[in-house]
Amino acid sequence: MPMRYTLALDAGTTSVRAILFDHSGQISAVAQREIRQIFPHPGWVEHDPEEIWSSQVAVAMEALGSVSASPGDIAAIGITNQRETSIVWDRESGEPVHNAIVWQDRRTAGMCDQLRRGGALKMIQKRTGLLLDSYFSATKVSWILDNVAGARKKAEQGKLAFGTVDSWLVWKLTSRSKHITDASNASRTLLLNIHTGEWDAELLKLFRIPASMLPEVRSSSEVYGHVNSTLGLQDIAIGGIAGDQQAALFGQMCIKPGGTKSTYGTGCFLLQNTGAKAVDSKNRLLTTIAWKIGGKTDYAQEGSVFIGGAVVQWLRDGLKLVRSAPEVDALAATVKDSGGLFLVPAFAGLGAPHWDPYARGLLIGITRDATSGHVARAALEGVAFQVADLLEAMQSDTGKKLRELRVDGGLTRSELLMQFQADILGIPIVRPAVTETTALGAAYLAGLATGFWKNLQDEASQWKAEKVFEPKMRRAQAGELRARWQEALARAKQWEHPAESGRKGKRKRSRAR
Repeated sequence: MPMRYTLALDAGTTSVRAILFDHSGQISAVAQREIRQIFPHPGWVEHDPEEIWSSQVAVAMEALGSVSASPGDIAAIGITNQRETSIVWDRESGEPVHNAIVWQDRRTAGMCDQLRRGGALKMIQKRTGLLLDSYFSATKVSWILDNVAGARKKAEQGKLAFGTVDSWLVWKLTSRSKHITDASNASRTLLLNIHTGEWDAELLKLFRIPASMLPEVRSSSEVYGHVNSTLGLQDIAIGGIAGDQQAALFGQMCIKPGGTKSTYGTGCFLLQNTGAKAVDSKNRLLTTIAWKIGGKTDYAQEGSVFIGGAVVQWLRDGLKLVRSAPEVDALAATVKDSGGLFLVPAFAGLGAPHWDPYARGLLIGITRDATSGHVARAALEGVAFQVADLLEAMQSDTGKKLRELRVDGGLTRSELLMQFQADILGIPIVRPAVTETTALGAAYLAGLATGFWKNLQDEASQWKAEKVFEPKMRRAQAGELRARWQEALARAKQWEHPAESGRKGKRKRSRAR
């Protein structure tokens, strides 16, 4: 019998999911679990790698069970993941030596400052397409080697392995036989030369990371191996890997130069396909590998907002204004506007185009009549303002104005946010019929490798719009709101002093798990 599904393993920042897609690209089953967020110090964010693994397997089995599917029904597994999050583990025991350091973590901001003062920035940008920031993996790995007892010695002896979450999952799925990553994830480490597609010896030396720790870089769509651990997923081919934002770009079928999407997940990520050309940014955006398929590498320009949907989680768990994330939209709809409130969600600093690790969150414009509804609305609008800043910078780089913006991710369910985004940008916002495009992109890459889908055209024919949000706000009003946002943004910048951040970063050398 023909295989019925592809299975996407979506290892996100706040949750892991497993989604089964049928041959028409429709969702047949979904299972999801939140993962614990660990905050050892202000600005530090960690995950338990073993929890990521066990939760990912559990949701995979739950998804299969919900449609009575067996491994024989699955054509391939595609993996997509939070990208820069870094895991270091012992090759012999298979155990992590430290919690995963999450992409949002700012503990190495001081280290980046030192390297910047040492004149490393231009070389790093030229080779990696990235900026020197604690967002990326290299300084996180270096921190682990310096702060976990015995880690550096073991690394130099070839006993430790480093990987982003995709590498960790493949290592576990294949019973430690495959230590690999794909080009899109590798391009987010500050260690890969994106023009040659190889790990860069000079960068490894700069960050003091032994080459023996690194995974093999593979393409984004090929059969890397098969599941050979006894997990109920035996013998399924692992056929696709891509970082979550590149996977979403692929799932949105932005496969031609100029195709642009914005994902509203834990953070917000705006990517534009630039084809075979790696386009340098003059506005502090990133140049990254979109994917590598069949020996051909496609590139993308990217802007990253660190706090997107995470602000909704903060309203729920931190302020306890709502009991569930969907209630935020209803709460925000109780008022006609934000009442002059602006929320800058710089909880983990500011990403592109500002790149300020010392910025902090700010709620400004509070008056006596401000309500929880105004706060909720300001939180959603703060997400839209950040995306507008990214798009403005991207259009300045390319000289081209977008005709539409394709959107995806959990926060696109907010009708209020999507309409406000269209109003602020002045262009249509297009929400696809399948909003889980990150997982769909991983599924498409895996299905392409195993023949579940014939070719890219076969996959592209399945993309459909579910709703288009047309701009309604007067352009003058949108301009006034954006100007006020810029004022609030300026007040949030450089709030924490670098010296204070450095003192918080000192920590006893231990195995901190």
